Amino acid sequence: MLGTRHLVEGLKAVPQTARPRAIICSSAVGYYGAHGDEVVDERTPPGDSFLADASVQWEDAARAAGELGVRVVHVRTGIVLDASGGTLKSLLPAYRIGLGGPVAGGDQYMPWIHLDDIVGLYLKAADDPSWDGPYNGSAPEPVTNNTFAKALGRALHRPAVVPTPRFALVLLLGEMAEMITTGQRAVPQRALNGGYRFAQPDLDPALADALH
Repeated sequence: MLGTRHLVEGLKAVPQTARPRAIICSSAVGYYGAHGDEVVDERTPPGDSFLADASVQWEDAARAAGELGVRVVHVRTGIVLDASGGTLKSLLPAYRIGLGGPVAGGDQYMPWIHLDDIVGLYLKAADDPSWDGPYNGSAPEPVTNNTFAKALGRALHRPAVVPTPRFALVLLLGEMAEMITTGQRAVPQRALNGGYRFAQPDLDPALADALH
């Protein structure tokens, strides 16, 4: 968020005509903290966890650009399905040798999104002047960790029944493990209302495409 603050400070030093029309800030659905199976959309207030606090501070830093006449969009990103990086890449080794399965009980929701759609949301946010403020960067149908584990097992033609305790994922991903072990049933209500149409709205074909 320090980089975002520096960016905004730099914008103050240039004429209005030289400033960008919009800033798209990457935040996280962790903004909301833990909500169990409650559906959360962009109207839901922030939580009090590590990720929630970090997301709030990041969004506050970017929001300051609004005082300079710059449109600011916060994309609260879920778990991006990309085999070359992020959470999915971290999970693949265990699943490929048949040791994948639900994490921390598996009942928590996972707000996932295909790489093509997170890119699509950024492009929509940059190009559409009506977009402003927070947008959940997650697919329309979040699933539980149990459901995600089974879908990933199917995509890899491997069993997905070995449970993973929370502490093991924390060792692997650090504080970012909160996105999987706690999760949010986040829905992209504002993106849908704002005219975005998801290229990969369903988990099984989205995983198959991401792993292709």
